[in-house]
Amino acid sequence: MEHIIVYGSQYGSTRRYAEKLSEETGIPAVSYKDAPNLSGMKTIVYLGSLYAGGVLGLAKTLRNFSLQEGQKLLLVTVGLADPTEPENQHNIRTSLQKQLPAELLDRAMLFHLRGGIDYQKLSFGHRTMMKLLYQSLRRTPVEKQTAENRALIETYGKQVDFTDFSALEPIVLEVQRNII
Repeated sequence: MEHIIVYGSQYGSTRRYAEKLSEETGIPAVSYKDAPNLSGMKTIVYLGSLYAGGVLGLAKTLRNFSLQEGQKLLLVTVGLADPTEPENQHNIRTSLQKQLPAELLDRAMLFHLRGGIDYQKLSFGHRTMMKLLYQSLRRTPVEKQTAENRALIETYGKQVDFTDFSALEPIVLEVQRNII
């Protein structure tokens, strides 16, 4: 196996993207919990859910990993906030900088996708954290709220799904470039 898709998903959006990407490319997709040694892989696609300033499973998966000549690393984040907003892109990059060595992050190709949230399916801990965050954000003056904060306020307590499989197209094209 020369190519692999690894994903970190808590509630399913990222797993669905990984499975669709696997279907589109013919590359197997595995949870980060079951990922094999990546050192011999030619193409590594890591899809990870964004949670509280981090990408689920990313640090664990890429711990002690260094990109060798001829290897390609594609990092794909999946979050609730709109990734087309420059502020959100900056926040995601800042989060990635905290989890990965600069040399690895600089050589990786970054992609950002939108996922979803269903408050009914959240664990008690996540539901509590989101409630506290929501209450804090509601007290913040509107002019000081970020686009990400406004999106959280608007979707709080609801089931929303921004999953868009057509957004995988640039990733599929990049993966195919490496396989051929």
